[in-house]
Amino acid sequence: MLLDCADLSYTRGSGDQAFRVAIDSLTLDTGEIVALTGASGCGKSTALELLGLVVRPQNGGRFQFGAGDRPTDIADLWQRGRHADLARLRAAAIGFVLQTGGLLPYLNVAGNIGINRRLLRLPERDPDLDAIVAQLQIGHLLKQRPAQLSVGQYQRASIARALAHRPRLVLADEPTSALDPRLGDEVMELFLSLVERLGTSVILATHEHARVRARGLRQIQATPLAEGFGSRFAG
Repeated sequence: MLLDCADLSYTRGSGDQAFRVAIDSLTLDTGEIVALTGASGCGKSTALELLGLVVRPQNGGRFQFGAGDRPTDIADLWQRGRHADLARLRAAAIGFVLQTGGLLPYLNVAGNIGINRRLLRLPERDPDLDAIVAQLQIGHLLKQRPAQLSVGQYQRASIARALAHRPRLVLADEPTSALDPRLGDEVMELFLSLVERLGTSVILATHEHARVRARGLRQIQATPLAEGFGSRFAG
């Protein structure tokens, strides 16, 4: 098992504007792809930020990351303020695919794809990375800047960046929402086939239920909180 979480929550805003996102329970096996589903605005992105070590849970809870006999106790690292350890783990073990890609505009595609590899002092290229670039059909775009790319090319480059350092977990936030349906299907299939080949675990936040059902993915559906304004995820 790669992830084992329970009783995690985070609240955005305050007073009447407070929106609480709770992860009552969530497990993820190594190599598994799970979909967080629900309407836009239900808190899927916040749930990914919790799982991606971007925001600190506002309660203790259980948060174990890593397969094998000695998983990392994320809740303990947060409690002890071990921010450098959390940052190293996030950089080495997690990849992100955002709705809008998040590529750095001043780097070309090759620079964006290789940024995590440079931070981790990995070789600039390896056979897996070459295969990722080839399968995503972006080899001819490596010298281009993000502003020169089409929407579909931009998102494929973002997927390559998320996978380039071979993370154990990829968090994908509505990765095809900005694409037209045909292109969205194509990019989603490329993404899922790549992570399956690499054995990478994925949590995919999406409101596109038809795509999730077509792939037979396990779903964790957002449900309203019993008290207060917000959503909970359990699965």
